[in-house]
Amino acid sequence: MRPLAYARVSTVEEAVETVTAAPGSAFLAGGTTEVDLIRLGIARPGLLVDINDLPLTGVEDLPGGGLLIGALARMSDVARAPEVAGRYPGVSRALLLGASQQLRNMASMGGNLCQRVRCAYFRDGLSPCNKREPGTGCSALDGLNRGHAILGTSEHCIATHPSDVAVALAAFDAVVRTSGPGGARRIPIDDFYLLPGDTPERENPLAHGELITAIELPPAGIARRSIYLKFRDRESYEFALVSVCAALSVRDGIVAEARLALGGVGTKPWRARHAEARLTGAPATAESYAAAAAAELAGAAVRRHNAFKVELARRAIVRGLTLAARGGAR
Repeated sequence: MRPLAYARVSTVEEAVETVTAAPGSAFLAGGTTEVDLIRLGIARPGLLVDINDLPLTGVEDLPGGGLLIGALARMSDVARAPEVAGRYPGVSRALLLGASQQLRNMASMGGNLCQRVRCAYFRDGLSPCNKREPGTGCSALDGLNRGHAILGTSEHCIATHPSDVAVALAAFDAVVRTSGPGGARRIPIDDFYLLPGDTPERENPLAHGELITAIELPPAGIARRSIYLKFRDRESYEFALVSVCAALSVRDGIVAEARLALGGVGTKPWRARHAEARLTGAPATAESYAAAAAAELAGAAVRRHNAFKVELARRAIVRGLTLAARGGAR
């Protein structure tokens, strides 16, 4: 049995100082990811610093119509907050389609953004895995890779990022606020997630002791018509094979603005910028949506078991954009 120390803090400053001073320590919020990894022997912190007393649970208005979501706000509370459901229905829906009700009641927003991959090779503690032990190899490349990524992959890792809400946040240019030993930072969510490249063990730019304090959602009128669709093997408590967050602004039959992000297909929440560029100024038709999907998926790198994701993603994008053009009906 390994010894594991525990501390509880009451301020952001105390939390940052406590973790920074103890190499190998970790923050503890809902614990729905961290505790699992400790039980599996994948995470081995010597000290868990409980941050649940920190005043980071609110959902507040920002100037212009945006929102500030506290990092310790629980997923279920944020999903049902009137401000979120009304202004960013795609975000609300992504939260409601993630995990189970019990986990949503426990899991924090900040913890959700930092959750680790669900790759079985990463979690078994035995298979070669560059995320767990850099330089050992990636077992998924030629192994069972049905659920793995087709976009943003490298020869060192093809694991898919599991978060649903991060996909919706990526569609609307969310910003992650942090506090750490170097002070406060604001990190655009697209920069918060790192492609695996040749350093797959680095999934985000957080320094040891750096704590997520809040998530900013900038004002975005288009978000009021957003949707989130999730395609998976079973209806509940399952990770996405493909998911889509989509929003369209259509004027006189022409796409004036498009937001599109994908889950289940990328090594990070995938902002579909090629598709967005293809859509802007195009007719709001199924043919345009299919062409945009093809442009985004042209660079897909498939493996033996996950090649089906290209066609599934194409159909999901077309369906998502079609529904978004109708006003976000689900």
